[in-house]
Amino acid sequence: MDNKINQYFILPAAGKRMIAKAVSGIPSIKEALETGTVVIVAGTTNSYVAEEILKIINQDSEFFARRFFRGISLPPKYQMTDAGRLGDESRFIGDVVLVNGQWDKGKTIYDVADNLGKGDIIIKGANAVNIKSRQAAVLIGHPKAGTISAILQAVAGRRVELILPVGLEKRIDGDIGEIAGRLNSANASGHRYFPVSGNLITELDAITILTGAKAELVAGGGVCGAEGGYWIAVSGTDTQLKRADDLLAEAIKEPNFTL
Repeated sequence: MDNKINQYFILPAAGKRMIAKAVSGIPSIKEALETGTVVIVAGTTNSYVAEEILKIINQDSEFFARRFFRGISLPPKYQMTDAGRLGDESRFIGDVVLVNGQWDKGKTIYDVADNLGKGDIIIKGANAVNIKSRQAAVLIGHPKAGTISAILQAVAGRRVELILPVGLEKRIDGDIGEIAGRLNSANASGHRYFPVSGNLITELDAITILTGAKAELVAGGGVCGAEGGYWIAVSGTDTQLKRADDLLAEAIKEPNFTL
């Protein structure tokens, strides 16, 4: 008997919550929380990831999601720096660094990158994703490549696992390597562009991880605040689709990210 198909319309905030729930259940993360280090690098999607992981270890009460980021994209009414930062960063709490399941508050990836090794995990968001080729990239505003520079030294140099949670609102069609070649050329201005590989987790992956069903992006767009939304078709058994129904029913209640 063929699998049944259900369709769901979700907004990016709901997608971020689903991604976070999926990431928090990855077996290697659970293991690293026991006997290693997990670094959740500040970012809007990672604010949801941090919430979910901190809940698991009962340390979420002091986490402030609204300023858990460095560079972000905002409407023109906000005062931003050239690097995509808000002028007031006084509430930035640092990255979430978990050592043997304990939050080492105030630390950042720069403080711990040199000490990370095999079995440790870094969770870092991205700014672009090609879901067909499974490519991702980050925008860079810092002249020394920002956090990704420290991250790749640990990942490429010492086999630290890199997990990349990234929402479908950041999807692109082009080849990320070719785009990087153009945006990083001497003739270009604006942000630099860094291709990055790791364990990529989008909403489609999250649905499969959490329900066992297969998810496919089929349409996008909306109005009145739904401009970044997208339609996902989910196929599976009755049991899998019931799980998807329950997951999506809860996720769509997620409010939009606010500062």
